[in-house]
Amino acid sequence: MLGVVALITVLSVMNGFHKEVRERILGMTSHAVVGAYDGELTDWEEAMRLAKEHPSVLAQAPFVEAQTMLTNGSRVSGAMLRGILPEYENQVSDVSEHMITGSLELLAPKEYGIVLGKELAYTLGVGPGDKVTVVTPRLRVTPAGAMPRLKRFTVRGIFEVGMGEYDSGVALVHLRDSATLLNIKQGVTGIRLKLEDLYEAPRIARELANRLPGVYRVSDWTYQHRNFFSALRTEKRMMGLILFLIIAVAAFNIVSTLVMAVTDKQSDIAILRTLGASPGTIMGVFIIQGATIGIAGTLLGVIGGIALSLNLEQIVQWIEHTFGFDFLDPNIYYISTLPSDLRWDDVGAVSLSAFVITLLATLYPAWRASRVQPAEALRYE
Repeated sequence: MLGVVALITVLSVMNGFHKEVRERILGMTSHAVVGAYDGELTDWEEAMRLAKEHPSVLAQAPFVEAQTMLTNGSRVSGAMLRGILPEYENQVSDVSEHMITGSLELLAPKEYGIVLGKELAYTLGVGPGDKVTVVTPRLRVTPAGAMPRLKRFTVRGIFEVGMGEYDSGVALVHLRDSATLLNIKQGVTGIRLKLEDLYEAPRIARELANRLPGVYRVSDWTYQHRNFFSALRTEKRMMGLILFLIIAVAAFNIVSTLVMAVTDKQSDIAILRTLGASPGTIMGVFIIQGATIGIAGTLLGVIGGIALSLNLEQIVQWIEHTFGFDFLDPNIYYISTLPSDLRWDDVGAVSLSAFVITLLATLYPAWRASRVQPAEALRYE
């Protein structure tokens, strides 16, 4: 019972963490991206129109993206500069919901406003209204020689999505301002797509690649963050395997309990054999006994695990309030609650595995009971 409760609860917590991380990543990235192989998508309006015709595409937004360096006096930090159209960006990302100050609507063309991640703004020591200089790796020819392209931007807002990769490494500007800075004439870097079902992104990305004319590069979120999500799946799999050993230990206890029962009941088994009970009948008696233990423990564990997983957040809050400490420091983990996402496929897999392993644990003691010889068992009775 305790093993099943622990396994269901831990898997639910890990599912909750993975869901929280996935939502935060997809809040800044996109379900799929359409781009050009040469780095500049010139016919992006036509590509947006064709992508919109796909029934699974809910929204799309063009963007310009480049690695840059941001400076404020002696403070310097590298960042991904992303040019966006605010009216489109709100349809494909959740950045607006995570704004601490300002808003994306304050980004207007030719006004050179910029929105920074919280950690990036802290590193540069700037706030709303301050100036930062954006330096690009692209060069321009001047009488003094080749110089990097740079421009002063005014901070219009600060966001915090809860992922260090974005809070400390992404800056948002208007699409036209980024195109001017990067010397892009008419094109964009690509088009970000929001899909109806994010888990169908690989299939939809392939369909879009076949539907769009010309040579396009279509990628999805599972490919862009493949190593990260693969590591999360491996972590969950290994954690589940380690916690499953708790159930395996409990199954060994069933083995020892039944072996002791067989030793203690040898004379009773012998009497049953003399009355006509077959070895199969004796074996079935001990299998049923072990299976009853397994079913009872599994059912109680499933009930306890489901109840604990569904109420975990309230239980953790009560413990924190009662004992005055935090399970998760929001300054470190970016979240203050313990997330839990109960999945019925995990519950089914755990309960089925627990029952099977307890059933297997009964086979050796039951076989040993069926091998008891009546004459040997009753010799000293």
